[in-house]
Amino acid sequence: MTDLDRAAHALRRLPPSCGPVRLVAVDGHAGSGKSTLAARLATALGDAPVLHLDDLATHEELFAWTGRLRHQVLEPLSRGETALYRPYDWNRRDFGEPRALPPAPVVLIEGVGAGREAVRPFLAWLLWMERGPEESWARGRHRDGPEQAEFWDGWTLAETRHFARDPSRPFADTLVRERPEGYDWLPGPSVTAGPDQIITHGDGFLSVN
Repeated sequence: MTDLDRAAHALRRLPPSCGPVRLVAVDGHAGSGKSTLAARLATALGDAPVLHLDDLATHEELFAWTGRLRHQVLEPLSRGETALYRPYDWNRRDFGEPRALPPAPVVLIEGVGAGREAVRPFLAWLLWMERGPEESWARGRHRDGPEQAEFWDGWTLAETRHFARDPSRPFADTLVRERPEGYDWLPGPSVTAGPDQIITHGDGFLSVN
């Protein structure tokens, strides 16, 4: 069993947090590896649905997507209904046709700010990609190429301001550190030991009590 299989097993055992859904957030700095982790974890969960917050943000509202998330996604899922959200097209600068997000047993929400204060009451677990901002941003700039340099200049400033006002890492249940093969799953700042704790950490893995 891989570390991702162990994590998936542990997350499935969590109590539902948003209606029948166990909503699991993957947060971290831009370029830290959130999308890759979410995709791998979704596969380990049996193709769990993934919501990318880039689909709800816009050029003018990099972090002002909370209302769209609540109305289009969180409220329907909390009622056990399929959510319909309109993904933003970053080339056309407009929202596209509605896309379905079913109320699966585990739904992943991935993006910078996924663990923000307004979202945390709906979360079953908060994962934080443990990679610093400068390294993460350098990875992101390399990935996107020089044509996106101006966007990244604005983004890094906006992200710094966001996390200064509304930090996620202090509330993370698990810090995820990428290794050459797989990940280390470390207890986050919000984790306290207790007999009723469902998920524990040991030897770099998530485990289920």
